[in-house]
Amino acid sequence: MRNVLGSWLDGPKSAMNQAREQAGENRPAFRGEKLGLPESGPGSAAPLRKRLLAFVVDLVLAALITAAFTAPAYPGDWSLVTWLVITVVPVSFFGATPGMALTKIWVARVDAPKMVGPLRAVLRGLLTVFIIPAVIWNFDGRSWHDRISGTIVLRR
Repeated sequence: MRNVLGSWLDGPKSAMNQAREQAGENRPAFRGEKLGLPESGPGSAAPLRKRLLAFVVDLVLAALITAAFTAPAYPGDWSLVTWLVITVVPVSFFGATPGMALTKIWVARVDAPKMVGPLRAVLRGLLTVFIIPAVIWNFDGRSWHDRISGTIVLRR
């Protein structure tokens, strides 16, 4: 009885950890450990704050570029099209958007040391448009759009 009350009083994370221990699951020590990535430094999983800052920079850049072509009217949904272009094209060929380059992070394939390529970049971009896949992460720091497209965001 004490185990049940203790885990309940300690909060949901403690209860989950206790359940994992009982099930024999070992949680990795850091993000990307299961993928063979280093704990910190270049090549390690990018932290959420850098990913979020890169995303905001890309959104602002897309809005400014679109506004330059639609002024004096508001850009409306055209900003989304511009955002897709400045996300898909650079990620396809260089592995990073302008915001990612600024925050020193990049997108890499999980299955091979090749560039991301247009198909994966388009898939990532379209799935990001649907907010839910982009805001739900696993312990390795990969969101649904990363897992579905077979990519991960790393530090430079």
